[in-house]
Amino acid sequence: MVIKKTLLQRRVCLGLLASGAALGLAACGFELRRAPTFAFKTLYSPLGETSPLGVALKRTLESGGSVRVLSPPGLANQADVILEVLSDQREKTVVGLSAAGQVREFQLRIRFRFKLRTPQGRELIPETEILQQRDISFNESAVLAKEAEESLLYRDMQSDIVQQIMRRLATVGTAAVTAPPA
Repeated sequence: MVIKKTLLQRRVCLGLLASGAALGLAACGFELRRAPTFAFKTLYSPLGETSPLGVALKRTLESGGSVRVLSPPGLANQADVILEVLSDQREKTVVGLSAAGQVREFQLRIRFRFKLRTPQGRELIPETEILQQRDISFNESAVLAKEAEESLLYRDMQSDIVQQIMRRLATVGTAAVTAPPA
């Protein structure tokens, strides 16, 4: 009889602990990341089909279905907001040499500067620079493999930049987009 009572008490204690942990997680504000919501329906961007970052950004913005990206120059005034691209650069610099003067390490960078404004000229996001960089070792005997690795690193950095831009665009409030010019 005593053994059954202690087993029952243990089960009750474990049940209370499990429900307490579930309540603790619910109360802390934990929530899975959702697709961002935007305060605008149309965005004009001059990023063309030649920019890999521009293509990825356009695809990501339009994938949610809530934003349409306009790119022909004549449509800038028809958009709710204008994403001005100030620079979109890919850089590759030597950071390490061997004793014989051969390249041993490169640093890859993507530098993206932009600002967001309304067609009337009101600035919603001031000039912002996003910089991603990765180091890559180099070996003359594995040139093709290193080129493939470089391509993957650039694609990874580009994806990170697109996600950062998406988060910044999601912070723009509806009141800022629809407010009349001052």
